[in-house]
Amino acid sequence: MRTSRLAGAAAGFAAVALTLSACGPSAADQNASGGDEIVFASIPSEESTSLQASYQPVLDMLAKETGKTVRFQQATDYAAVIEGQRAGKIDIAQYGPFSYVLAKNKGVAATAVSGQVEAKGEAPGYLSYGITRPDSGINGLADLRGKKVCFVDPTSTSGYLYPKAGLLKAGINTDTDIQPIYSGGHDSAALAVAKGDCDAGFAQNATVDTQLVEKGQLKPGELRTIWRSETVPGSPVAVSDELAPQVGEKVTAALREKANSDYLRANGFCQGDCKLGDIGGWGYAPVDDAFYNGIREVCDVTRDKQCQ
Repeated sequence: MRTSRLAGAAAGFAAVALTLSACGPSAADQNASGGDEIVFASIPSEESTSLQASYQPVLDMLAKETGKTVRFQQATDYAAVIEGQRAGKIDIAQYGPFSYVLAKNKGVAATAVSGQVEAKGEAPGYLSYGITRPDSGINGLADLRGKKVCFVDPTSTSGYLYPKAGLLKAGINTDTDIQPIYSGGHDSAALAVAKGDCDAGFAQNATVDTQLVEKGQLKPGELRTIWRSETVPGSPVAVSDELAPQVGEKVTAALREKANSDYLRANGFCQGDCKLGDIGGWGYAPVDDAFYNGIREVCDVTRDKQCQ
């Protein structure tokens, strides 16, 4: 299962590269020479038909700040975002922490400038949960030997990389001691465990604690948490280094200072709760590339192929 998924990801990089090479001048090239459009890309952390709507206040604010049209691009996976930004077709990318580090490792010329936060005043960060059903008899990661375990995706930080580090610490080899299943989303992983398709699984804390419960897809107490990771650095927005300097500076300042529900609501970009992004949070707080060194350290521990 794991081998075929990784092979599929590699094929995805190649297919995206071929598609993008036929798409004409890059977004970065256009903006370096004063083009009129900025491309902002993201992928949903769960099944979503309204991802663009969750980013629309931020997109509108960026358009006003830069004087350019901001086009939203919903990608199917992080491989598409990484290859798109590497090819210069994406100016601003919403990454997961692991996929950002992977993008940098693959030569993407972009820098993290802000990270998602759920509430005002919080540091950008979240947790990975190890979850199971209350009656499973599983009480910790060491009990997962021989079990079906749901992960999110091989490039997911809280849905794969941090869990792998936790499993290794518990003496579990993810290649030989468990049967890994990749569900494609945090919500899918949690729901697969609840339905009994997996004995246990991993997902980010907000998905388990609030998002699925608020949507009525999960009942309180339907899942039991058997493991919590250390804090994972919040998902970053990375701005292309190839943007014209004056454009890049405006985008960076706007994402750090104005991409939050307080500012956006006060200036007419949204109303009501104004929950932003795929996590439905308060918005963004400033970060830099060094903020993600913890991810690099976990890569050193796991020596996962995806980290290369």
